[in-house]
Amino acid sequence: MQTQVHPLEPFFRQVVRNSFENKLGLFDPEVTAYVARVLCEFTNQKNLYRIRDAAGRPVEDLEEMISASDPVYGPASSFDEERSLRKHIGNYALFIAGMYPEAIDAGRYTRPMHLGDLIHAGKESFYIVSQFNLFEYEEEAPMFARISESFERCALGLTLARDEMGEHVPPMPHSPRK
Repeated sequence: MQTQVHPLEPFFRQVVRNSFENKLGLFDPEVTAYVARVLCEFTNQKNLYRIRDAAGRPVEDLEEMISASDPVYGPASSFDEERSLRKHIGNYALFIAGMYPEAIDAGRYTRPMHLGDLIHAGKESFYIVSQFNLFEYEEEAPMFARISESFERCALGLTLARDEMGEHVPPMPHSPRK
C-alpha cells in the first residue's frame, strides 16, 4: 500500500531543499524530506497542538509538553508514548523556532518562553527519539540524531525557507481552546 503524499509536500520539499542545501550547505535528503513532511503536518492547526492535558485542552506550554512525555513521573503510559510525544515536541520546537521565532518573545505564550529554551527542548527531544534505535525505530533513529546535532541549522534553514515563501506564510496559529 502506497502512502498518499500531502499536496503541499513537493512545494515544501523544494523550498526546504533550497534553503538547506543552497544557503546552508546542509546536504541530507532524508532530513530535508522529514522537515518538509513536518511542514505539511502542521498545515493543520490541530496537529500543532496535539498534546492535550487531563481535561483535553491543548497544551501550549513547553514545560507541560515535556512533563506529559515522562513515562516514569508523568502521564505518558509507555516508552513508545514518550517517543511519540518527544518526536512531536522536537517537531513543534523546530517549527516554531524556524517558522515563527517572533512569536517566542512576543508574549504570545502564557508563560514566557525563550528561543534558547525552545532550541534546548528540540535538540533534547530529537536526541531522546534517536535513542529509540531498536526494532521498528532502528532505521530512522540516526536521522533524528542528525537533526538533534544540527537543530540550530535546521531552524535557520526553516527561517530562510519562510523568507523565500514570503507573504504566503500565514500568521502564527493559536491553539484551538476546547
